[in-house]
Amino acid sequence: MREYQSLSHTRWNCKYHVVFIPKRRRKVMFGELRKHLGSIFHELAKQKGCEIVEGHLMADHVHMCLSIPPKYAVSNVVGFIKGKSAISIARTFRGKSKNFTGENFWARGFFVSTVGLDEEMVRNYIREQEREDDRYEQLSLWKS
Repeated sequence: MREYQSLSHTRWNCKYHVVFIPKRRRKVMFGELRKHLGSIFHELAKQKGCEIVEGHLMADHVHMCLSIPPKYAVSNVVGFIKGKSAISIARTFRGKSKNFTGENFWARGFFVSTVGLDEEMVRNYIREQEREDDRYEQLSLWKS
């Protein structure tokens, strides 16, 4: 049976598969930054009343299965997560301490797809993404 969540006058189950990348798709998400981003993403999602159901940080992109209440637009939540996490990265890893805006770490835009009845398949895809990318990379070495 589905787990529905509730707001004061609404019962809902809205989950989205979201993917976004750093500027110029640089392979920068590893080590301390990777650990930092995981906790930051969860904290920012919680601030909006959202939940990261499944997530995986690749070296050059982020996969998330987000549960977002219907009172928020997906673009607002993803924009909030990307914007606030970029500020956190600047403060923690680039030594900037002032209160500022406009820090660019993430590329503009994102991919989003509704999860619907295929939730388990999407969650498995997110979990296995790194292995699948490695396998594809190995296959492409033989094609050259």
